[in-house]
Amino acid sequence: MTRIAIIIGSTRPRRRTAVAARWVAEVAAQHPAVAAGQATFEVVDLAEYGLSVLDEPVPALFGDYRNAHTARWAETIRSFDGFVFVTPEYNHSVPAALKNAIDFLFAEWNNKAAGFVSHGVHGGTRAVEHLRLTMTELQVANVRTQVALSVFTDFEITDPAEPGVIAPGPHQEPTLIELLDEVIAWSQALKPLREATSHVLSA
Repeated sequence: MTRIAIIIGSTRPRRRTAVAARWVAEVAAQHPAVAAGQATFEVVDLAEYGLSVLDEPVPALFGDYRNAHTARWAETIRSFDGFVFVTPEYNHSVPAALKNAIDFLFAEWNNKAAGFVSHGVHGGTRAVEHLRLTMTELQVANVRTQVALSVFTDFEITDPAEPGVIAPGPHQEPTLIELLDEVIAWSQALKPLREATSHVLSA
């Protein structure tokens, strides 16, 4: 079975990102591949991992992790075949917490697939542009389809200090389903590479 993580890419209290991630999970749960037992989706919340600012003494490329929080994070990411990153845009880029979490690891990301659901004043599109570059360096296949949620039209917000309620436009769910189709397909297509790499590492 193909396992896909829906990663909440913000650790702020009362995150709108968590609201968006729950919507992604609800749509994903209805996907035909899930009903057929071919794929499963699981929400992964960065806030639950307690990652400090990168504190590993050895670069992630070598896989020589020394800290318990890194080992726990590595075990989680290693267990998935693909990812849907749900991210806000902070100052034209990726949240520091998300970039930091990505940088803790290397091989655990390799030969997998990723899609992006973003939100913000500009739909979070500029954060995703930066994420695509990072994922490419980590040998993660970026799918083309992207969901960009506007804070003005895809959420109902009465208090800017609260996350509000997600209210996606009618085009957003079909776009998300297309994104999920692509992430599942690419994750499955890359399985032989993951298996070959796993064999080499364990030899």
